[in-house]
Amino acid sequence: VRLSHLSSASSAAEPGAMAAEMVLSRRPGQPRGEVLSEADLEELAQRKPPSKTSTRDCLRKARCSASTAKSLLFRFLPVLRWLPRYPVKDWLLGDIASGFSVGIMHLPQGLAYALLAGLPPVTGLYSSFYPVFLYFFFGTSRHNSVGPFAVISVMIGSVTDSLVPSEDFMEFVNGTNVTEVNEARRDAARVELVATITVLSGIFQVALGLLQFGFVVTYLSDPLVRGYTTAASVHVLISQLKNVFGVSLGEHSGPLSLFVTFIEICKKLPETNVGTLVTAIIAMVAIFIVKELNHKFSAKLPMPIPIELITIIISTGISYGVNLNSKYGISVVGNIPSGLKPPVVPNVSYFGQVVGNAFAIAVVGYAICISLGKIFALKHGYKVDSNQELIALGLSNFLGGFFQCFAISCSMSRSLVQESTGGNSQVAGVISSLVILVTILKIGELFHDLPKAILSAIIIINLKGMFKQFTDLRTLWKSNRVDLMVWVVTFIATLLLNLDIGLGASVAFALLTVIFRTQLPHYSILGRVTDTDVYKDVAEYEKAQEVPGIKIFRSSSTIYFANVEMYSDALKKKSGINVDRLIEKKKKALKKLKKQQKKAEKEKAKRKKVLPSTPLLCRSTPLPCLALPPLWDTAAGHGAAAPSMVSPTPAFPQRRVAESLGVPGGPHWLHIALGSQCELCNTGCPVMSRAFFGAQRGGILIWVEARCQSFTCFSLCAASVLAQLERGNFFSSTITKHCFFPSVNDAVLHIDAGRRPAPVSTHTKM
Repeated sequence: VRLSHLSSASSAAEPGAMAAEMVLSRRPGQPRGEVLSEADLEELAQRKPPSKTSTRDCLRKARCSASTAKSLLFRFLPVLRWLPRYPVKDWLLGDIASGFSVGIMHLPQGLAYALLAGLPPVTGLYSSFYPVFLYFFFGTSRHNSVGPFAVISVMIGSVTDSLVPSEDFMEFVNGTNVTEVNEARRDAARVELVATITVLSGIFQVALGLLQFGFVVTYLSDPLVRGYTTAASVHVLISQLKNVFGVSLGEHSGPLSLFVTFIEICKKLPETNVGTLVTAIIAMVAIFIVKELNHKFSAKLPMPIPIELITIIISTGISYGVNLNSKYGISVVGNIPSGLKPPVVPNVSYFGQVVGNAFAIAVVGYAICISLGKIFALKHGYKVDSNQELIALGLSNFLGGFFQCFAISCSMSRSLVQESTGGNSQVAGVISSLVILVTILKIGELFHDLPKAILSAIIIINLKGMFKQFTDLRTLWKSNRVDLMVWVVTFIATLLLNLDIGLGASVAFALLTVIFRTQLPHYSILGRVTDTDVYKDVAEYEKAQEVPGIKIFRSSSTIYFANVEMYSDALKKKSGINVDRLIEKKKKALKKLKKQQKKAEKEKAKRKKVLPSTPLLCRSTPLPCLALPPLWDTAAGHGAAAPSMVSPTPAFPQRRVAESLGVPGGPHWLHIALGSQCELCNTGCPVMSRAFFGAQRGGILIWVEARCQSFTCFSLCAASVLAQLERGNFFSSTITKHCFFPSVNDAVLHIDAGRRPAPVSTHTKM
């Protein structure tokens, strides 16, 4: 049996890699039997030496100059790059219409999401103005509509409920025993807390952006984000039921607070305010029907019907005319101050209490924003800078926190409206912020009698898109069960542990699944597809047949310290040959043959004494004389303990060794193939070295194949693997790059040609 060992990074990369093998194996003008090793290929292709950057070069690049300063300015202020080239005739009209439409949506959503965060409604208007205006200068997405978002608002609301509960502001009414909440003092304390959280979130985002840590969002996989936002939407729904039923509840925070709140709502259902419930139901039905019509006739409507704004205006008028608050006890928004307020420095004493929540809000807000931004960028053919988006969001939050804003993100509903109504650039965001500015200065105080049930109805209906994410369960069940587990665990953890702890637990579980996937990869035996040079899994393809005498073993994971033992065990199981047992058997066979040789020599010596004149031809023929060299030479330079191998002498043929071990005769070939995405850690190099020498010691010859191309276009992966082997002191005088081949087929052709591995020494080291 010839043993071939293949380690590929993933089965997804297999088609492109196999195509590359065919190209490499059939080079123009090259005979089919001629193959190249990696050493030959480097010489033929004239591989360039790795470039080294000196300290002087680094200092020269870091040196300040006019061009460098201009480049940095254009990088951190993208508006300077695109605004001078803004096509006024083509884009301005669409941006104005889009900005006006989004501004109309900002008004009700800002008021509603401020209520969701446990803050005065006017802070929602501030959060719809300052950050949106700042994003115009620093943002790179043309279609993202930044501002208040339900998930971020409910995360902020959970912090305000836990750190600034209403119970801390209970006061006696006019010297009686009746107590009520001093809402003015409570709201002022909550605004101060939330401003601090917003500033701290902005600091985190700016710092991550400057450190080029935009990739941090990659640890929040799509199933994790969707599961988290779906669970957050359940939190939002439960939190708004008190305004729908018109009941007063205690404020709960921490693990299981969602279920405690829901149970309390159920207990207080007999106390439902019928007027509030009817108002909420009518508003929800009207908003839902018109939104469905907007979606159905989106191609025919010049802009969506602003049903949320219409509902707010009509309900405010009815509430003012009928006096719903005093007659029916329907809770209203109350005073909305007009005008802008001067900036206030946040209370830094809160930093230690809210640092974890601020970081979670920063990461979740950025993850939602960049995912939407990349979707629109791919659709419209432009690029979104992930690190600059971090800086843009961070500066919007940081500066907005001084003006009583709460943390913002990107809303899918507003972004879709901005795109569908003709928005082409960040100018649409400026127009929408000006609409909110006019509202803050002149119109805001008119919404004093707006029922809170209307705002809750707007919030609940806008959750429809996130509740649709439950359909992910069916899709993930069919496509990827591990991602399904991430979705479900994230959803359940967020419901049970609340939004902050749930996010941490979800990220930890997602990282564990990554380790789980590398610990339990897919192992398979490959065979050659008939009449091709393509190798496929013999268990999946009927036409894939194993090459006679060769076992090709493939693993879908990287080789590193955590999976080395399982990798080795899987190789032994799949190949059917245990190198360790072969070595043990070979030792026993050599020991037995050595005893037989000594016995034969003693008998020969006795016969010489008894019959000194006996002719040589009359003596019994002994076993073949064995000159047994040491099998390991510890003086070789393979790290501290890696030995060097010396091959058996010609007097002890390989076939004789194979037969003595109970294995069919002929040489044994171990072919280790490093896949196009394979990586080796510091533990992997010694493991590869031990595999090489162990197999040699067991009478098995080794060939290594490193792919140079893949379906995922990592065309330099082979070079990186070889470089890692060089850094790990894998190569020496006994192992050179002549053992490496650019494809499986090249190695197989080399074996079939009957060559012997060049790096194996045939004489004993002194």
